[in-house]
Amino acid sequence: MKKLIEKYLKYLQVERNSSPHTITSYKNDLTSFLNFCASQFECDPEHVDVQQITRLIIRLWLGELSDEGLSKSSIARKVAALRSFFKYSFKRGYITKNPAHLLVVPKKDKSLPKTVTPEDLNRMLENVDIETTRGLQDRAILEVFYGTGIRVSELVGLNLTDLDLRAGQITVQGKGNKERIVPLGDTARDILKDFTKKRTELYGSRTDSDARRALFLAASGQRAYVRSIRYMVEKYLSRESEVTQKSPHVLRHSFATHMLNNGADIRLIKEFLGHANLAATQVYTHTSVERLKNVYEQAHPRAKS
Repeated sequence: MKKLIEKYLKYLQVERNSSPHTITSYKNDLTSFLNFCASQFECDPEHVDVQQITRLIIRLWLGELSDEGLSKSSIARKVAALRSFFKYSFKRGYITKNPAHLLVVPKKDKSLPKTVTPEDLNRMLENVDIETTRGLQDRAILEVFYGTGIRVSELVGLNLTDLDLRAGQITVQGKGNKERIVPLGDTARDILKDFTKKRTELYGSRTDSDARRALFLAASGQRAYVRSIRYMVEKYLSRESEVTQKSPHVLRHSFATHMLNNGADIRLIKEFLGHANLAATQVYTHTSVERLKNVYEQAHPRAKS
């Protein structure tokens, strides 16, 4: 089996053009499994016969990893390595049965979305310097993120024609090219109104026809792109918040959580976020429940013994 693992890793490198990181990870995972099998068969790792590997052996190994306290995401990666290795071995005729064929990948632990407090967000927004056109655009972008909960990919795709200041709304192209209309708050609408009057000041030598249609522009004068927006959001969040994750998605999470905490119907939040089904939106109810628990523990005289 040891030589077969070496052949498989060579296959990943030459035929699959896998990254060095993937090859190293799979090598470590498969070597760990090989050593486990050697201990089960009471032999040297070089003498483990791949034909002897059964689904039971694999499950015993995964059980041991779980007992050792390995996270579900780490176990899932090891399962992926085994499935890929045994699929290769079966297709190449090195084994007659694939013991990892129906192996289930453990579901990764779901972490609650990170959010920023309304106080931190208000302070961040108010401290953006809007005396420059670039600063005015930054403020407009942050207002749109927190005021609508749209994705960063949706924001960079916005065109001037998607903005309806009179009606106070934007038209967003979501996942799967699904279009939805999202209302704008008064503050966001006022900032956008000021920004669109000065927006052409951001044009540059690289401004093309697509950039002239775009609502927001990068420093180059082209349409804003995801990486530059992420960097900008991180810069402003770092100034005002201790939240560990500083990204546009945090503003999306904050939008949904604050709406829910203030009484908004979760079905309406689903429409705002552009989720295909309600299950994707349910994660925000967990955040709200955690908040209720904290309030209960602090306020109720019999919450703690």
